[in-house]
Amino acid sequence: MDLEILKIASDNNNNRYIEDYTHHSKMKNSLCGDEIFINLVIKKDKIIDFGYQGKSCIYCQASANLLSKISINKPKSKINELCDDAKSFFEGDSEVIKKKWKLMNKLFNSKNKIRKECILLPFKTVKKIVSI
Repeated sequence: MDLEILKIASDNNNNRYIEDYTHHSKMKNSLCGDEIFINLVIKKDKIIDFGYQGKSCIYCQASANLLSKISINKPKSKINELCDDAKSFFEGDSEVIKKKWKLMNKLFNSKNKIRKECILLPFKTVKKIVSI
């Protein structure tokens, strides 16, 4: 276990339920059973607040934490782009994350590719909201 991933996952300020959310989505990873529920406050196509909760592994928690930090005060279109870039990373475009989303570099690296589904679960969940 990478201690850096553990550190990222333990910084869980946004691991919470938002009472007055405007959008939400829930997904489950059929391979391992990880579940995540994400609720957002979106105003004028901008993510104002981001909360997540779930029963998931450390990789999924770290991914949700980083995604929440990047998403707050960003337009939906920018986060939709990030979700696409995350998927592209696991499809072979390893440079897209390094160039555009530096905060994600510790999670998105070649040694974590085996945990692809765990890492992408929060992105897939948010994508259901921001791609609308």
